[in-house]
Amino acid sequence: MHSRRQVLAGAVALAAGTTMTHAEEPKAKLKGRVNQSVAFWCFNARGEKWTAEKTCEVTKELGCKSVELIAPADWPTLKKHGLVCAIASNGMPGAPFMRGFNNAKFHDEVIERTSKTIDQCADAKYPNVIAFVGYKWTNPDDPKSAVISTDDAFKNCVEGLKKLAIHAEKKGVTVCLEHLNTRDDTDAMKGHPGYQGDDLDFVASILKKVGSPRVKLLFDIYHVQVMHGDLLRRIDQTKELIGHVHTAGVPGRGELDDKQEVNYPAVMKKLLDVGYTGYVGQEFIPTRDPLAGLKQAVAACDV
Repeated sequence: MHSRRQVLAGAVALAAGTTMTHAEEPKAKLKGRVNQSVAFWCFNARGEKWTAEKTCEVTKELGCKSVELIAPADWPTLKKHGLVCAIASNGMPGAPFMRGFNNAKFHDEVIERTSKTIDQCADAKYPNVIAFVGYKWTNPDDPKSAVISTDDAFKNCVEGLKKLAIHAEKKGVTVCLEHLNTRDDTDAMKGHPGYQGDDLDFVASILKKVGSPRVKLLFDIYHVQVMHGDLLRRIDQTKELIGHVHTAGVPGRGELDDKQEVNYPAVMKKLLDVGYTGYVGQEFIPTRDPLAGLKQAVAACDV
């Protein structure tokens, strides 16, 4: 027969268990070897249009550490949830990847806007800000305008990034130059025909010439796979340059599921093997339930 004390203890334990189940669902427990981040625009610009609050709640529940490419106005929400912004946008209006460092006429604006974001990141203790090579036409909105030569694009990128590097080094924030694909012309965010930084070797050569520890490569697995493939070798070749990483399924920039071709666990293991300790941003465009897709992506990269 149970004593009254045993019965009461059991009741208390049961009540505690009920409270845990219904009021304080435990957060997902990841291995944590890969620092995962959620790209805000993917879940805000299309489909369900998650708010900053919801995105932060989901991110934390999944065990990730960051919501990235989210406006500074929403950073207090990140702070509230104990999250960081792994990489910030550069503050350029419109499609920021169109007007980059390859075109000297945009240098003043790009450097001014990016420097402001660097200051904001430094104050918030966030690590990175994004940068772009830019479209190859002298007028990015007009494919019939004159084309910037590859030599001029290289020279302009080096010159502009060296100027920006001075400020980035002073503030302790890293500028990450993104390689993008030009092969997919089916959607404005799946590919960028006209982008002059579509060759990974070209982008890497720019970064090596700049020679700053605060100017690195944004290695987007989706874009590299579309343009080059050979992902594991490419990671080896650029390991000293990688400052941030993005994911998405290939082809189509969808979920990291069994309908796409990249072996994400193997790629994550390779990043760890070469000593990468930065963030991996989930930047796929949902084609179905976004939460289910995000859970699957986080699990695939948790090696």
